[in-house]
Amino acid sequence: MSAALPLLATPRDLALRLGEPDIRIVDLSRPDIHAQAHVPGALHLDYARIVAGRPPVMGLLPDAGQLGAALAEIGLQPKTHVVAYDEEGGGKAARLLWTLDVIGHRRYSLLDGGIHAWIADQGPVSQEIAAHFTGNNPVSYTNEGLADLEYVRARLADLDVALLDCRTPGEFSGEVKRAERTGHIKGAVNYDWINAMDRDRQFRLRPREVLLRDLTAVGGSPDKEVIVYCQTHHRSAHTYFVLKYLGFPRIRGYPGSWSEWGNRADLPIEP
Repeated sequence: MSAALPLLATPRDLALRLGEPDIRIVDLSRPDIHAQAHVPGALHLDYARIVAGRPPVMGLLPDAGQLGAALAEIGLQPKTHVVAYDEEGGGKAARLLWTLDVIGHRRYSLLDGGIHAWIADQGPVSQEIAAHFTGNNPVSYTNEGLADLEYVRARLADLDVALLDCRTPGEFSGEVKRAERTGHIKGAVNYDWINAMDRDRQFRLRPREVLLRDLTAVGGSPDKEVIVYCQTHHRSAHTYFVLKYLGFPRIRGYPGSWSEWGNRADLPIEP
């Protein structure tokens, strides 16, 4: 039996495992990008299938039926190892992987650098559209990796919890307005998700020691529970993955994020 793929899979890691029946490659790129070039055998998954919204709150988990139908189409089974990627640095792919955590599926990897790194490393590409699976895949949500509004509110004064805001500095400071109120959740610290990526290497993750240094510098300690959020838990899902890759033992994502908190007048914020 082949060894499991690492949590962060390089293009070479994946190239050596193409065609293995228990590996499911899932492409969350835009449909036009997928049609132009994708990893051979990759199944396309529309990002909208794995999120839901109740405006102005967006980025919520969909109901279990909707998610189960989407995961059935990519052939997810208990022994399936999912390798996810996209065209934009891994945010959409990481959101899928976070969702797998929430339903208790632990067998997965992120393709480092996504389709751009795959092509840069001369991986084979295909334009053949793979047929989706049929059937039913019932799922249920667990509390693993998940923080809702009440969970966050109850821990604002907890010194054992670090709140990591993964938006841009402008959004964090309130200079950029994307909700009824501006600023950030009281007590949160800022780590712009894009800082985890190497812009000169197809947005692959920066070296492990650099990531750990930078996250620790802003207050993201492995000794604490770290709750990540952004606007809709898209960018922060990537940071969730980074923290998991670094070995942080207690991580949660807040799906409503600022689209929920920033539109509620009864919640404490800081400018």
